[in-house]
Formats: sequence, C-alpha cells, structure tokens
Amino acid sequence: MAKRDYYEVLGLQKGASEQDIKRAFKRLAMKYHPDHNKEANAAEKFREINEAYQVLSDPQKRQLYDAHGFAGIDGSQAGGGNPFGGGGDFSDIFGDIFGDIFGGARARQQGPVEHPGRDLRAVVSITLEEAVRGVTRKLNVKTYVKCPQCHGQGSKDGSRLSICPQCNGSGQQIIRQGFMTMSQHCSACHGTGRSNPNPCPKCKGDGRVQSQKIVEVKIPAGVDNGDRLRLSGEGEAGLQGAPSGNLIVLIEVQDHDVFTRDGLDLHCVVPISFTTAVLGGTAEVPTIDGATLKLTIKPETQTGTILRIAGKGVKSYNSSQVGNLYCKVVVQTPTNLTEEQKDLLRKFEATFEKKNKEVNTSSTKAKNKDSDKAKEENKKEEKEGIFSKFFKDLKGDDK
Repeated sequence: MAKRDYYEVLGLQKGASEQDIKRAFKRLAMKYHPDHNKEANAAEKFREINEAYQVLSDPQKRQLYDAHGFAGIDGSQAGGGNPFGGGGDFSDIFGDIFGDIFGGARARQQGPVEHPGRDLRAVVSITLEEAVRGVTRKLNVKTYVKCPQCHGQGSKDGSRLSICPQCNGSGQQIIRQGFMTMSQHCSACHGTGRSNPNPCPKCKGDGRVQSQKIVEVKIPAGVDNGDRLRLSGEGEAGLQGAPSGNLIVLIEVQDHDVFTRDGLDLHCVVPISFTTAVLGGTAEVPTIDGATLKLTIKPETQTGTILRIAGKGVKSYNSSQVGNLYCKVVVQTPTNLTEEQKDLLRKFEATFEKKNKEVNTSSTKAKNKDSDKAKEENKKEEKEGIFSKFFKDLKGDDK
C-alpha cells in the first residue's frame, strides 16, 4: 500500500507552521492512541501519525522531505523499522509531547533518559564520472559539537555529574491530579537523572556548543542517484556526553551529455557515415573513463542497431559485477553536398532503378515460362483423358 503524504496524514497544508503541526499531532494522537481507541487499525494510524510528526517537526527533515519527498529522508524514518526509535512504546513518545495522561495504571518510573544528538542530512551532487570512479567531498556542516572546554561532560571541572535530588536519578517525576496520574521528564534534570551543580561556563552545562565542522565524505565508486551513505557519529552531538547522531548523505548524480545510466549499464549514441553503414568500417566510441575504443561496424548496418561492449559499464560498489556499454548506431545524412556529389548520388540511385527493372523483367519471364508449361501440361492431361475414355469404352464392348 502506497504511503500517504505526511501533510495529508496530519490534515495540514504544506506551509503549516510548527504550532499547527504540534496541535494537529496532539489532537490526532489523543484520538487514535490505542489505550483509548479500540478500533482494529488504531495502532497503525497512531504509528502513521507519529511518523509524519517526527519528520515535519524537525526543520532539517522537513526541508529534505519538501524538496525530495520520501527519497529525501532516511529509510528508517520513512516507514522502515520502528518509527518511534530505540524500541520505545506508544506512551514513551506521547509522554514526550504532553505527559502520560492515560491513567495511573500505566504511570511508572522510567530510568534516566539520554539525549543523543539528532541525525543530520545533506545532499551531495556529483557527476556521472565521479559516481563511476568514486570521489571524496568535504562538507561544511553547522551543528552542535562536543564542548571543547568540558569535552562534552557539561561540568566545569570535567567531573562526573551527581544524581538529581528531585527525581533521585530516575529522570521521571509523577504528578497526580485527582484520578489522573501523569509521568513526565523531571523538570530539574530534563530526564537525564543527573544534577550539574557546577556547569561548564562555555556550554552552560549542555556539553555541546554550536559550531561548524568539516566532514570528509568518501563516496565509493559505483554509487547511483538516490543512494544514501550513513556516516556514524558525524551528526549532532548529544547532551552531556550522550551519543552523537549520524550524518545521512543523499547522492544526486547529474545528467551526462553523452551517457545515460541504467543500473550498471551505460548507453550512448554513435553516429556513423552513410558510407560506413553500407560498406562497413570502424567508429570511435568514448568511454566513461575518458578512453576511446574502436567499434567494428558490419556492412549494411541499419540505423538504430545496438552494439554491446562488454565490461565497459559501471562496477558495482558492493560486488564484483561490472555493467556493459551499449552503443546505438545512428546513420548521419550528408549535408552541404556539392553538385558533383549530388550527381554521383543520382547516378548511384539510378543503378538501383536499373537493377529493379532487371529483377522485374526476370520475374515476368519466369512467370510466363511457368504459365506456358502449365498450359502444355493441361493439354497433355486433356489428350490423355480422351484416350483413356476411348480404351475404357472399348473394353466395355468386348465384354
């Protein structure tokens, strides 16, 4: 079943604000939360709603989705795997937005929550030659990096953080209002379960600061348009030493003037002269690595004929398979001919007319000869028929 547009899932227009997205998610999440909605497809709808929210609430993911659709976002986010990440259940995600408000039976203390860095996404445009042979690119990425002063710990002296006294290290606090019980992140430690009495002055205790970093991306030979590369740990730095996210690089291969690509195979057009097409010969064919090959053209080759050169396509980056180069022959029509050349072509054309007349004459003679032979055979059969009847009658009289 085809995936629905994320804006359609949340009932929004493409230009919706962040507040509109959050309000739409809260409204739909409360409606389809499986703890309260017992419809058979409630859980699936809730997952679809959350998946849409995870993308549209993230500015970077939303920008890539608006530009490239589902191809612009990571496969694990765009429907593959668990859309809630990290094995969490429905209440984990829902509680992140506005607390677990679905009854005391589900309210429970959870362990300290780490805040890992988000995945970052970048689009890299390369030429077909670079896709075939591989290339290294350096990306200038603006993101959160580990604080150089506290090395990501968040404390002034680099010491370990103490247990949060408000939640006793659980990272959660329980709030009861009448018959309802809510479990949410501790307001003092923001769910980390740790206290930081001496925060680092540079990062204010977060363990990370905004900066720009240079990331070297090694693009392997054989990548294709739409492929994704995952650079582990090159994403956003986590809070207070939590793991960093990943950098997801989307490959865009530019169109080529000579070659088109189909999987591992390359295709090109090879123009040849009228004389070469008739008499045969050779034609020069460029290859993607910059070399030139001699392609043998057989006599009487027709325009549109496709010739294969084995092993001159693209080598797969995850196997030893190599594609082929397919050359489509196109016969060029001569232009700007002199009168002498035109006269020679007319004489050449006249030879075909003479040959056609000879063929037609020979065919007519053969038909006439066959007709005369048929007439003689018919006369012979008629004569034999008369004598056969005579002898038959004669035998009858003898009896």
